[in-house]
Amino acid sequence: MTAWLLLVGAILSEVTATLSLRGALDHPALYVVVVVGYVTTFVLLAQVLRRGMGLGVAYGLWGASGVVLTAGASAVLFGESLTALTISGFVLIAAGVAVVELGAQSARRAEATPPGSRGETELAAELGGEVGGPLEAERGASVRGIVGGGER
Repeated sequence: MTAWLLLVGAILSEVTATLSLRGALDHPALYVVVVVGYVTTFVLLAQVLRRGMGLGVAYGLWGASGVVLTAGASAVLFGESLTALTISGFVLIAAGVAVVELGAQSARRAEATPPGSRGETELAAELGGEVGGPLEAERGASVRGIVGGGER
């Protein structure tokens, strides 16, 4: 849970720094917010990674959320336009982030499964065949041989 809160902090810090960069064009004192914001962002992101969140997940969520939040906030704060195409892009970004997170969860479950605890049938199904089926002969090795650690 702490990693997720740190990631939210990194995202908000990055968005604040990026919006301040745009604002600093008119108010140069905001460059201080830009520097502090980006430094804070990377410190928090490093802490997220230190707590075990995968780089692909952390960076994907950070980057995608930053893009969506920055574009939305810049439309409100600076009058930048949001078109139907832009909003469609936001939806695609959200879908991509969801797929990355699902993939990461699947990988964590697979890593948590002790070696040898899956049976031959499950392994064969994952490989797209069946135990003793034509897929084994085609590959030149049997799933039983792989699971058992030897050849037939």
